[in-house]
Amino acid sequence: MPAGSNKKRDRQYEHIKDSALDSGKSEKRAKEIAARTVNKERARHGESKTASRSSTHDISSSPRGGQRSHSGSWGATKEQLYNEAKQRNVHGRSTMTKKQLADALGH
Repeated sequence: MPAGSNKKRDRQYEHIKDSALDSGKSEKRAKEIAARTVNKERARHGESKTASRSSTHDISSSPRGGQRSHSGSWGATKEQLYNEAKQRNVHGRSTMTKKQLADALGH
């Protein structure tokens, strides 16, 4: 369970992890999915010290339900692509369109 959590987040983490395990995910992947989801919810509710803009301004992870996962039909959002480009130090990313970002990242 992520550091700094409370009982509600502990229950949420366990529920998400169990659900992922039931759907056939490995233990490691189930823990990762649960931790990411709980961390995003903590950020959205002001329960964490730091939060990315996509964590606080994106739609909640529960109703979104993986709509924009990298393997989904919609693909990543422009903001998600931009954040990945920033991490990879892609030059000129601030003026790129969503398609240009995806191409630069090899998506």
